[in-house]
Amino acid sequence: MRYITVAIHTFDRALALRSLLESEGIEVMLQNVNLTDPTVASGVRVRIKEDDLPLALRVIENADMFRSADSTRCEETHSILVPTDFSDYSMSAALVAGRLAACHSASLRLLHAFIDPYVAANMQLSDNLTYEIADGDTRERLEGAAKMSMQKFASDMCAAFRGQGMPAVSYSVRIAEGVPEDAIVEDGKVNPPLLAVMGTRGSTRKEREMIGSVSAEVLDAGRFCVLTIPEPIRPDDFAELRRVLFLGTLEQTDMLALDTFARLMSPRGGLEILLMSVPSRKRLIRSAGRRPAESMLSYCREHYPDWSFDAREADSPDPVAGVLSMHAERPFDLIVVPNRRKGMFSRVFNPGPANTMLFRADIPMLVIPV
Repeated sequence: MRYITVAIHTFDRALALRSLLESEGIEVMLQNVNLTDPTVASGVRVRIKEDDLPLALRVIENADMFRSADSTRCEETHSILVPTDFSDYSMSAALVAGRLAACHSASLRLLHAFIDPYVAANMQLSDNLTYEIADGDTRERLEGAAKMSMQKFASDMCAAFRGQGMPAVSYSVRIAEGVPEDAIVEDGKVNPPLLAVMGTRGSTRKEREMIGSVSAEVLDAGRFCVLTIPEPIRPDDFAELRRVLFLGTLEQTDMLALDTFARLMSPRGGLEILLMSVPSRKRLIRSAGRRPAESMLSYCREHYPDWSFDAREADSPDPVAGVLSMHAERPFDLIVVPNRRKGMFSRVFNPGPANTMLFRADIPMLVIPV
């Protein structure tokens, strides 16, 4: 029977995944790990029988597998998560997060994840995977460098807060080892944030790096709200938020997303919100009736009197192209997208509007899981 690699993780996560799969009757093998001293292992491949792959993928997609039953949750969950790679656009995201934290009397959680290059450089998705395990001194040097960079980043952030006359905001820092998107999602599971604020590259650079985008992976795997701040956007631009596009099917679940948006934006008033309806498959085959955009518009005007609302149906087979065309004529300050969870293959072959917008537009975007 042929064995295939279904995942590559750190030692602890590989053990968690093996336990989960074996509980469903799937035979699992771990390879290329020093089982006598697992503390120095940075990469382990999890292998299963080829015939078990469909069941294994269903288990992985639908299980909250990396949160142990006795995980200790942080008492302070009223916080905003800010992943950082110490870049300029990460600093812009931190400044936007600081403004939001001040409005909500919340704290900031700065998170950085580093990968052992000795392991990452030798990883291959093939049956003859080999790699070298770096010694403890190398890992300590990497962690030490990350801590120094984080200290400088936090110091520069506080100086920027003072320079812009922003109120003081408490913050904490965390350095994690592992793949960045996994570290962000795991942190959000253990300590669910009010919001995660992530800086992203400009659209031209993102298009060249569509495979492996950290932000895209977090949008798909995380079950918390994510605000993306593209590289060209300055923190002051977001502070002057006025015109918002709400892009969704405008059905019942989107009302919950709109309520989440209202709580995050409170007490900001005077917003102009355009509700754009993107037809779902169910709507395309059901009988004609009252249009969802009209129902949503009535609901919004009744429940959010401090904001002005308008609505329209997407008139293009490519709603993202329509959004970009409207943005060129009269720019939006923010796009709000309710994000429905999809399976692995659906995300690859039929990406939702949140992922599509992430790579094609340099507009701040708030993605709300529904």
